[in-house]
Amino acid sequence: MDITIAESAVRGTAQAPPSKSYTHRAILAAGYSEGATVHDPLVSADTKATMRAVEAYGGIVDRSDESALSVTGFAGRPETPDDVIDCANSGTTTRLVTATAALQDELTVLTGDDSLRSRPQGALLDAIEQLDGRAESTRNNGQAPLVVGGGIDGGTVSIPGDVSSQYITALLMAGAVTESGIDIELTTGLKSSPYVDITLEVLDAFGVTAEETDDGYTVAGGQSYDPKGSAYNVPGDFSSMSYLLAAGALAADEDLVVTSAFPSAQGDSAIVDVLKRMGATLDWNRDDGEITVERSALDGIEVGVEDTPDLLPTIATLGAAADGVTHITDAEHVRYKETDRVSAMADELTKMGAEIEEREDELVVYGEDSELTGATVDGHADHRIIMSLAVAGLVADGETTVTGAEHVDVSFPGFFDVLHGLGAAVGR
Repeated sequence: MDITIAESAVRGTAQAPPSKSYTHRAILAAGYSEGATVHDPLVSADTKATMRAVEAYGGIVDRSDESALSVTGFAGRPETPDDVIDCANSGTTTRLVTATAALQDELTVLTGDDSLRSRPQGALLDAIEQLDGRAESTRNNGQAPLVVGGGIDGGTVSIPGDVSSQYITALLMAGAVTESGIDIELTTGLKSSPYVDITLEVLDAFGVTAEETDDGYTVAGGQSYDPKGSAYNVPGDFSSMSYLLAAGALAADEDLVVTSAFPSAQGDSAIVDVLKRMGATLDWNRDDGEITVERSALDGIEVGVEDTPDLLPTIATLGAAADGVTHITDAEHVRYKETDRVSAMADELTKMGAEIEEREDELVVYGEDSELTGATVDGHADHRIIMSLAVAGLVADGETTVTGAEHVDVSFPGFFDVLHGLGAAVGR
C-alpha cells in the first residue's frame, strides 16, 4: 500500500499508542507466570508474534477484550512447540523467546521473514551454549532459522553489549526461572541500555528481582512471575510519540497535544529533550501525561543515539527541516534494525532534496542547504522509516508518496488515521 502526504498543517489532540517494548516484555512475562492480564497492550504485527510464541510454548492468549490480553501462562516451564515458531519481522520476539526455547529439553526452531533472517543472533546463541544449552543457526551464519533447546539450569555468560540489548533482556527473563539464575558479564559497553532498564522495570512489576552489577547484570534463579493483582498496565510509547511530536514542531498551526505521555524508563522519552534543544516550544505535564508542542523554528544540534537508536529516523527528518547542521552520532548499531536505517534515511531524504552525509556510525544532515520537495520514497518495509518520511511530507513542497505504508502495523497500526485526524492531507 502506498500513502500520499501533501504539505499541510496539523492541530488537535492525539493519543500515543501503547509501548511496543513494554508490551513484548509484558506478554512474555505473563507467559512465564501462571497467568496475568495485560491491560492497554499494543496489538500490532510484532506483538502478535510474541503472543504466538507464548502459545507455542503452552500458554493461551485471549484477545476477546479489546483493551486487555488475558494470558494463561506456562508457569516457567515452556513446552516444546509442535511446530516452527514464525517470528515474522519481529527481532524483539526472536531474541526474547530464543532464551525461552533454551529452557525446554527438546528443540525449538525459530525463523521469520527475509529481513529477520538477516539480523545477528550469534552472540545470544553463544551465550546459551555457555550455559550448556544447544543453540545453532541452520546456516551457520549466526542468523535465523535457529535451533535451540537443552534445558539450561543457569550459570555465568560473557556477552558483548554493543550489538543488541535484547540479548540481555532475553537472558534475564529466562534466567529468573532457571535453577541457579544467570550472571551476565558484558565484554563491551552496553548500547541501548534504557531498554534493559525497561526490562528491569517490567520484571519488578511481575515480582522478579534482577539487577545491574559492576560487570553487567544478574538474576537469581528459582523465582516466580506473579504481578500484583495478576495484572499489568502498559504505558504509552515514546518511540511512536516522536513522530507526532515532530509533526507538531514542524507543521502545527495550533497547539498539538499528545496524551498517554507518562514518565517511564523508556529511553526514547529523550525526544522531548532533543526537540527542546533544537528550539521547539514544548511543555510536558508529567502528572497528566500530556505533551503540548507548537510549530517552531528549529536549529540543528549534535545528538548521540547510542541508547536511543529508534529515534534516528525522526531526528534525521527534524534535521532536514531545521536551520544549520544536525549531526547524529553513535549510530552504527542502527544499521542492524528492520533495515539499515542510517542508509535508508540518507537515501530517501536525499530524494526529497535534503543534503546528507552518511558515515559509518554517523549521519550529518545539512538543513541549511536542504529544501524539501515532494517525491516518491521507499519505506523499506520499515515502520520507523515510513512514519518519519510521512512527517517530512508534511513540510515538503508538493506531494510525497511513501511506498509500503502498511508496515506501520508493526508498531502504530492507526498512524495514518491519527495523522489525518490531526488535519494532515493523507491519501491512499
